[in-house]
Amino acid sequence: MPFVSLDDINVYYDLSGPQDAPVALLGNSLGTNVHVWDAQIAALSATHRVLRYDLRGHGLTEAGSRAALSIADLADDVAHLLDALRLRSVSFIGLSLSGMIAQRFAAVYPERVEAVVLCATASRIGTAQTWEARIAAVEQGGMNAVIPAILERWFTPLAHAEQPALIRGFATMLERTPATSYVAACGAVRDADLRADDARIRCPALVIAGSDDAITTPEMAAELSAAVPGGRLRVIDSCAHIACAQAPAAFNAVLLPFLAQAADARAGSR
Repeated sequence: MPFVSLDDINVYYDLSGPQDAPVALLGNSLGTNVHVWDAQIAALSATHRVLRYDLRGHGLTEAGSRAALSIADLADDVAHLLDALRLRSVSFIGLSLSGMIAQRFAAVYPERVEAVVLCATASRIGTAQTWEARIAAVEQGGMNAVIPAILERWFTPLAHAEQPALIRGFATMLERTPATSYVAACGAVRDADLRADDARIRCPALVIAGSDDAITTPEMAAELSAAVPGGRLRVIDSCAHIACAQAPAAFNAVLLPFLAQAADARAGSR
């Protein structure tokens, strides 16, 4: 089981695929872990070396000693991880919270990002009031106080009816996320406004949205793709927030051609 020590935390990561292939970095969403991407690994590993890691305070990664977190902090964690693994650059595929981290990372570390895929995310997500209410609910009642409402937003009613084992699996991921870590990550999202960072992104960029996502709506995704120079937008039908797990075939059919096109563009520019 691979771990690496970074600054104040021990980070769990998984690195698989051909050693000489370009690297695809997968970042998990708030309250999940590396397994949110399980349905992408086989397809991605055919052409990429795939790096997954658990965000600070999620999965098997330590939370560290910081009482408060920012998206900038979490982007720096990525830089330190790549340094520790001696990886120069990646295509960064970020889901929700990690989509915000990817926006910041691409703006601040442009030489380390070959392409960015921003999934179910936005320049700003929610309002200070909605995040404060979520934080208060978790502090008072633990993770179980918010899990039913989260799952209702993450997956469509059809997914709840047809994929109950999937829903239970994500409930378990949420239950096992430490409340203090979840609250700290909520604070990072609450305080984030990445519009200035988005304007600085220069790598190929794809925004992926679920048609039924009430958290980061297709309209918000369109705003994000317009804010990133040259950004593209794809909407996956009949999906909510976690499209990569609910409809992996449709998600992969959007993701893989984009990465191939970005690779071809890099090769043509050399």
